[in-house]
Amino acid sequence: MDQTTTDPIIETGQYDKAEYADELERAPHNHELGTSLWYANDHVRVFEVRLEPGERGVFHVHDKTYFWTVVEPGRGRQRLGDGTYMVRDYRLGETKYLEHSSDNALIHDLENIGDTVLRFVTVELLDAPAAAQS
Repeated sequence: MDQTTTDPIIETGQYDKAEYADELERAPHNHELGTSLWYANDHVRVFEVRLEPGERGVFHVHDKTYFWTVVEPGRGRQRLGDGTYMVRDYRLGETKYLEHSSDNALIHDLENIGDTVLRFVTVELLDAPAAAQS
């Protein structure tokens, strides 16, 4: 699928981690990757991420390989566990595949800063091989 060449990242920067200290402390144990769990078995978990304008999903951890697909586009702010953030536009049909493990985990939140519903389907692959470490 050919995506437009316009960079979806609009802004990057730093945020005050102290403002989210309690959530960040709990995040390594929070495996709720979306707003609702649609399906789970021994191999996959399928989540819907649905955020109304102004709504934010709390910090959580990705320590397994997963992918997400945008089903309702919009603008979001993603804060990472390292104190950085990015604002970007998520495009309809955009899909991203990410390999993570307990040694290479991703901690982040997501806030809908647009004026439309922002919605993804996220699929966590429970029995995928661990990501290669460099």
